[in-house]
Amino acid sequence: MSSLIAQSKRMLFSARRILLASAVLVPLAACQDGLDGAFPKAERPIPERLKGTMRAKGMGSRSPIMIRIFKEEDTLEVWKRKSTGRYDLLKSYEICKWSGKLGPKHKEGDRQAPEGFYHVTPALMNPNSSYYLSFNMGFPNSYDRSHGRTGSHLMIHGACSSAGCYSMTDELISEIYALAREAFRGGQRSFQIQAYPFRMTPENMVKHRDSKNYAFWEMLKEGYDHFEATKIPPRVEVCGKRYNFNVVARDGERFSARRSCPSLGMPESLALSYLDVKRKEADVFEKLLAKKEDRDRRELPPMTLATALPGIEVIKPEPKPVEPEIKDQKTEQPSDLVAQPKQQKPADPVAATLKPVPKDGPLPGVGTGGITVPTGVGPAGSLAVPKTRPSG
Repeated sequence: MSSLIAQSKRMLFSARRILLASAVLVPLAACQDGLDGAFPKAERPIPERLKGTMRAKGMGSRSPIMIRIFKEEDTLEVWKRKSTGRYDLLKSYEICKWSGKLGPKHKEGDRQAPEGFYHVTPALMNPNSSYYLSFNMGFPNSYDRSHGRTGSHLMIHGACSSAGCYSMTDELISEIYALAREAFRGGQRSFQIQAYPFRMTPENMVKHRDSKNYAFWEMLKEGYDHFEATKIPPRVEVCGKRYNFNVVARDGERFSARRSCPSLGMPESLALSYLDVKRKEADVFEKLLAKKEDRDRRELPPMTLATALPGIEVIKPEPKPVEPEIKDQKTEQPSDLVAQPKQQKPADPVAATLKPVPKDGPLPGVGTGGITVPTGVGPAGSLAVPKTRPSG
């Protein structure tokens, strides 16, 4: 009897040990599933809740992306292309840490996070980062190099630790990395990063008007406004040591960051969209600035394309040839088929020498030459403008 009792106690003790072990292992498994789970960290799938947001907004899981960064607001935005060809905000992420202060990076070791326009290719993605996951921003770009700026390995990464980079938590960088990875697998060759000191609103521009970086920020705002106007990442060229947005070289010259800009043109549709944004903001900016400077508000002259886009020629679309009207013989009434009298020979001897317009040829005054600049959306969300050689 005593041996039976002892055996029962041993069995009860073993059951308790099993239950205790299970209680410990369950939270550990849940923790593992939180980041790594059954996938390597660089292959974690896009969360289902985010895929649901994509479907609701007409986005594909592998459609192109774009990133915007705002230092002052500690915000990183991921935008994604919709079925319409335009981009929409998919999600905003809180930046855990960024180093330095408002303003661009100038030299190696200044611990400044970059500001400007950068492009990330698959080669800049790092699945084996010491900071969980990361991708290189591509600093310095051609604009930075034209101003003698130096630095290397400027990243967006995990680990919530920054020395000149933009740092996220591991969980957030895993999600952002997955979005970029899938966009590349969908055919996107590079995605654009727009890094700003703050949201480029009239209120913030007035607030920071006295900064030594204001002229630089005004230039960045041009790109910001182009995106706000079209919801398509702007085409970025660098010439004359400055950023230029949505422009083409009219004479086919090559863009060079250190040389003067060639003759620049911009498709009319893009120019008018940009002008609309500038007009809406001009009065707001003047009102806020007058209040800050404690003065009366000035009456602003009307803003035109020439004042909004100085030195840039607006390219109008080429008119389509007028097609000659062809009557449907089957629907003609008998009265239409009555023979018409022959045209009398003109009495003017000069007019008599003019050749008639061919029956199927172009109408007088309608040419077939000229420059045509499409303004549609290319396969990867870029502007459909004439190809130019890469920036120097």
